[in-house]
Amino acid sequence: MDRIEPRLVTIFGGSGFVGTQIVQLLAKNGHRIRVAVRRPDLAGPVKMFGSVGQVQPIQANIRNAASVQRAVANADIVINLVGVGFSRGAQTFDAVHVAGAGHVAEAARAAGVSTLVHMSALGVDRAAEVSAYAASKLAGEAAVLKAFPNAIIMRPSILFGQGDGFFNLMGALSRLFPVLPLISGDTSFQPAYVGDVAEAFAHAAEGGVKTGRIYELGGPQVETHRELLARIQREAGRNRPVLPLPSGLAKLMALPFAILPFPPLLTSDQVDLLGVDNVVSDAASKDKRTFAAFGIKPTAMDTILPTYMYRYRRHGQFDRDNAPAPIL
Repeated sequence: MDRIEPRLVTIFGGSGFVGTQIVQLLAKNGHRIRVAVRRPDLAGPVKMFGSVGQVQPIQANIRNAASVQRAVANADIVINLVGVGFSRGAQTFDAVHVAGAGHVAEAARAAGVSTLVHMSALGVDRAAEVSAYAASKLAGEAAVLKAFPNAIIMRPSILFGQGDGFFNLMGALSRLFPVLPLISGDTSFQPAYVGDVAEAFAHAAEGGVKTGRIYELGGPQVETHRELLARIQREAGRNRPVLPLPSGLAKLMALPFAILPFPPLLTSDQVDLLGVDNVVSDAASKDKRTFAAFGIKPTAMDTILPTYMYRYRRHGQFDRDNAPAPIL
């Protein structure tokens, strides 16, 4: 793609796992970036991703339309990455994924923004009937496209990379507990590398793909939940027995987490979500609404997981990669 003229980009949720990767790519390409977050005082490190003054954290809460309007004022490009994994207090699925996404799209249209890129999640169309999370994500897509018909919707699968939420969590559990719980072991997943997803977002923001479309981003490997746990144990050098849990029992075990003050390890909604395949659809593959649209060859888990999953081995980086196969 030809050299892109530097522009002003507002990234909602730009201090998070995916956002920091996108900020680095866009800053490298010369863009000025506003990182819109609820607590800019905690987002200071993003300033290091650009030259002096190039990356600036600003205060915004997508539940507050006025703060969103201020954040997108004079911006050329807007990216919304904000999402929540569970509903609690004011941060409900509908408030963030539907109303909040609508606020961003409406403000972007009113400000004359040229490009809007919105993060959704892979498989939400299939899981919407059983999962409140998926239903809210799907409704959020509709709200975005209604307000900004040329928006680009991105649906990534579960992500892997330094600081990810799934592989690190399961690695920690394999280190701490004598058995690993397995819910819906035959459900298929297509994990994507966070660096590839960030590159796709940057490419979309810079006008590299058709607008008004939904893109599905999955990695090169499709594995069941059971196979992913086995992979994680190999990387972590563990040999924990896997305990299959019926969804009803898993939901019962999730109940206490709902009343605890810290983020829940598991919710009833997540149990339902685990029962739905999380893979790129045949329609998206046929239409090339995948990584292929961005000219990206997705990275395999074998390339990245060993670079950080060693931390869950008994002796960390000093352990050799000769752990026995896990018990399934």
